[in-house]
Amino acid sequence: MAEYNIEKQHAKGKLHAIERINALVDAGSFMEMYALARHQCTNFGMDKKEIPYDGVITGFGTINGKKVAIYAQDFTVQGGSLGKVHGQKIAELIAKAIEVKCPVIGVNDSGGARIQEGVDALCGYGDIFYQNVRASGVIPQISIVAGPCAGGAVYSPGLTDFIFTIDQISHMYITGPKVVKQVMFMDISDEDLGGASIHSQKSGVAHYRCANENECYEKVRKLLDYIPHFYGDSEPFASKVTTHKGLFGEKTEKNFAYTESKEAELNNILPEESHKGYDIHEVINRVVDDGSFFGVMEEFAQNAVTGFAKIEGKTVGIVANNPGYLGGIMNCDASDKIARHVRFCDCYNIPLLNFVDVPGFVPGPQEEQKGIIRHGAKVLYAYSEASVPKVTVITRKAYGGAYIAMCSKHLGADMVFAWPKAEIAVMGAEGATGILYAKEMKDPNNAALVEQKKAEYKETFMTPTIAAQRDYITAVINPSETRDKVVKSFAFLESKTSSDNLSRKHGNIPL
Repeated sequence: MAEYNIEKQHAKGKLHAIERINALVDAGSFMEMYALARHQCTNFGMDKKEIPYDGVITGFGTINGKKVAIYAQDFTVQGGSLGKVHGQKIAELIAKAIEVKCPVIGVNDSGGARIQEGVDALCGYGDIFYQNVRASGVIPQISIVAGPCAGGAVYSPGLTDFIFTIDQISHMYITGPKVVKQVMFMDISDEDLGGASIHSQKSGVAHYRCANENECYEKVRKLLDYIPHFYGDSEPFASKVTTHKGLFGEKTEKNFAYTESKEAELNNILPEESHKGYDIHEVINRVVDDGSFFGVMEEFAQNAVTGFAKIEGKTVGIVANNPGYLGGIMNCDASDKIARHVRFCDCYNIPLLNFVDVPGFVPGPQEEQKGIIRHGAKVLYAYSEASVPKVTVITRKAYGGAYIAMCSKHLGADMVFAWPKAEIAVMGAEGATGILYAKEMKDPNNAALVEQKKAEYKETFMTPTIAAQRDYITAVINPSETRDKVVKSFAFLESKTSSDNLSRKHGNIPL
């Protein structure tokens, strides 16, 4: 067994690589691979250097009783720097995980490429990137940034499905503070350049930010309870209701909880004034199983909500607009967040439950110049391509292109339900009458007429009944009926298969 310099890592306020692995996997389940692997570099005195396991511990274990592949870079060994053998070990582990169908978890803590090995170190990175892409959509890939991750090293986490960061420990950037100072004459700290809060709140690179390492590893274990462990894994969608026959008849047991009184609370959840915001989490938590919502990218683009939840014990993907933040409007960041989550769910056959309350895509030069057309198109593409069961609930506003984009029937939603106060139209009554009756509005004496026209527009064009009559809405339902309709819809759609067999290599998603 290898000797680990645990104290050296503790002095930096961090756990050692082997401690991190043991914190993730079930006790006693880890088996290391290629512990005797060594570098073959002879330049710069490297032939005299002993680098145990070439600075990365790789192997297999179980989490919650299910197998996982895992690697952890050891910063106490040559700064965790990546050389050819180091890279080969990681790449081979990912390739093996693909073969045995299990998730792969990487703990990144490295000073970057091993300069002494030159292009061989770059070869190591390339091998990893290639396997990351091979694994995409086949097995979930989780990256934990538990130290520095700089230069080319950041692209392996960038290619994976979920990135976890840790306050004051994680630092990710293409070029570090020293290079920034040399090139841009700017003084900036590691934390301000690429710390956990930067990537969870501003860049959208990180999916989770954790206060400490132990919280991080607990969240990783929790995530793996929600998602399939490989493409085709049906366990997260298995029935959680069992019926036992005994002497005194049949007994039904459920291994999930739902407080039925929450259903009635939905009837009073919308504000009286349609322009007032509310937190969509209050709706989500009253529809899904008790305490089961597990958010993804919660600090980034909070006008959109993404995550996982359980409905009758089965995993579903959640996508929602959040009127409590920026009115729930769609912008570039929200579009990216939604599209990426939809595509992950579709990769692994996770049904999608969508809650819609969206006033449209954000107007103005700032978002136009950022490419709102390109970013918004990602949402349209992702939903249209997704072949999983898709259920949409329109709680209030669904305006314009954003109505279409948020998993409308027109993009292949299987079931679309609308609450009675839902407003489905090209735009709100205020904007519509401003265009339709622009001349009349110039005359203050027509104020009463304009208000009348607003009311007429709402009644004629914005009620969910109009959309239902045109077969765009499956049913107009009372809010308290939402869970029941969602449960029955997913039960009906459980065996859904795609019938779209167009001949092509692959589509060209707007990126």
